[in-house]
Amino acid sequence: MSSGANAERTIVVTGATGKQGGAVARELLRRGFRVRAITRDPSKAAALALRELGAEVLRGDLDDAGSLRSPLEGAHGVFSVQNFWETGYEREVAQGTALAELAKEVGVDHFVYSSVGSAQRETGLAHFDSKWKIEERIRELDLPYTIFRPVFLMDNWASPPLRSSILAGTLALPLDPDRELQQIAVRDVGVFVAMAFADRASWLGRELDIAGDEPSMTRAAETFGRVIGRPVSYAQVPWERYREQAGDENTEMFRWFELEGYDADIEVLREIHPGLATLEEYLRTSGWE
Repeated sequence: MSSGANAERTIVVTGATGKQGGAVARELLRRGFRVRAITRDPSKAAALALRELGAEVLRGDLDDAGSLRSPLEGAHGVFSVQNFWETGYEREVAQGTALAELAKEVGVDHFVYSSVGSAQRETGLAHFDSKWKIEERIRELDLPYTIFRPVFLMDNWASPPLRSSILAGTLALPLDPDRELQQIAVRDVGVFVAMAFADRASWLGRELDIAGDEPSMTRAAETFGRVIGRPVSYAQVPWERYREQAGDENTEMFRWFELEGYDADIEVLREIHPGLATLEEYLRTSGWE
């Protein structure tokens, strides 16, 4: 699709002031789409920044489907993402299914949902299973959909406890030092989603796990060290100590990383999106140097 054709299509972006929604909105705007960015607070800095880039910023609440009806009217596409860590299982499922049902009701042409890597693999993790439940509803509704399943976000490394520890010289997690962890830069989630909206016919009905790199913990620490210019070592945290620090759901997720792990096909993904960032490329362009 040409940028001129993109300009004729409006995409509603939920979670527009969050990591994924923000990345999607920015990439869509870069490609010339019209963007309706949905946020509970249009006055917050992230919302104002999107408005400066050309987005129409509208107030909407995923807990109140009625508040989303007007923004969805006349839209070509919807990007749907919810945050389990803010909502918990039941509320996330309610938000995701209500939005999909509304999109079906108003006749949206393309519904792109951000799930989670390996949601289809019966992991038993609540924040994976909630997204699988939403996926199932999307398929039941016979929506024209695309589902992306991002793995661990590289942007999570910037969370204050992890970042502070890494900058002080230690990457500390409970995984085995040689355990690889697939991860993806959130901006690359934005690229995949924008590609789907730009080429609807090629992407309808597709469900794709997406990742950009899979370093071991030792290699990740070495990568951080190269980027920040001083040594970073990996320290394996005992599981019970990690549980005390991070809680049950996070701990069970890392146990699953240790025993199973994501299985996105990065080689194939790089053919689709050649600019897919490695961890080092992401860090060097994200304020870590």
